[in-house]
Amino acid sequence: MTEAVMEDQVQEVLDKLRPFLLRDGGDCELVDVEDGIVRLRLLGACGSCPSSTITLKAGIERALLEEVPGVVEVEQVF
Repeated sequence: MTEAVMEDQVQEVLDKLRPFLLRDGGDCELVDVEDGIVRLRLLGACGSCPSSTITLKAGIERALLEEVPGVVEVEQVF
């Protein structure tokens, strides 16, 4: 799978999760996909929330690992 295809699939999953983030005043932005590592920037309330690491790892990363073949990790960038 090319990184462009993986990036499109990652964006589709993020679009499904986005309403939950927006409900809490946050959002996320896809920065990059390289070698199975997805880099995201958390925005709004998510950027400064103490629970953002849990949101990123337990929520977003889990969904991406389940739904997008080839994703191995999600990293937060600032």
